[in-house]
Amino acid sequence: MNRFPRSVAFLLAGLTMVIYMNRFPRSVAFLLAGLTMVFTTVVLADNVNHRLVEEKIRALVPTAKTVAIADSPIAGLLQVQINSDIVYVTSDADYLIQGQLMDIDTRTNITDQARSGIRKGLLADVDLDEQITFSPENPEFELMVFTDIDCGYCRKLHSQIEEYNKDGIAIHYMAFPRSGIGSESYDKYVSIWCAADQQAAMTMAKDGLDPEPKSCKNPIAAQYELGREIGVTGTPAMVTPDGTLIPGYMPPEQLRARLEIMQAESAAAVASK
Repeated sequence: MNRFPRSVAFLLAGLTMVIYMNRFPRSVAFLLAGLTMVFTTVVLADNVNHRLVEEKIRALVPTAKTVAIADSPIAGLLQVQINSDIVYVTSDADYLIQGQLMDIDTRTNITDQARSGIRKGLLADVDLDEQITFSPENPEFELMVFTDIDCGYCRKLHSQIEEYNKDGIAIHYMAFPRSGIGSESYDKYVSIWCAADQQAAMTMAKDGLDPEPKSCKNPIAAQYELGREIGVTGTPAMVTPDGTLIPGYMPPEQLRARLEIMQAESAAAVASK
């Protein structure tokens, strides 16, 4: 059965009243009243299903901070956000499915689209001043890059930072010391953050030299936890403004080509609406 918004039921109820008051055939009023009851029943059933699914998910994952339920494109299957992850649960709350949901005709990864929206929301409040930025004067593309000071491919990426910038790509570094808070890589990032010249300290560390030990108030631990929350598991991990995650290293020209394709696809999707 199709799901209709509650506003449809209210509209039908109003039309029924208008028709009755204006003395239209009683059969029309009865028909609309019946439709109102059907649509209201569907809405109430959906609400009950959502509550049942949420109860079961919270019992399954009692530590979950966020449980949000929405319809999926498949009838009888609900999309469930658990913190920053996406799973699918049957509307009777009996079965949970983990994996990727793909639209075969459009080749759209519906699951990744949902995750991108979550990432975008979580990253929206990150202050630019809390990122160490390497950018051309007028960047065409902006990337938030979660990085580890000692990771080999992170160092390779930084060794080409001028090429990324020449290709119109701004790199905004966020901390993700893979060994965790309190590790040697974590301490190096703190020292870089507290340096008088953060960019110079970052470049020196990426060249394999230890930065001068420093300590100050810093966002390193918070950025590491944020990276884990949005699904970063390795470095470098690049995130676009719309929340798309691009894992791993990618050469400058290849990355720009990828970003251009993503930009064109996004524009086409907007134009088709």
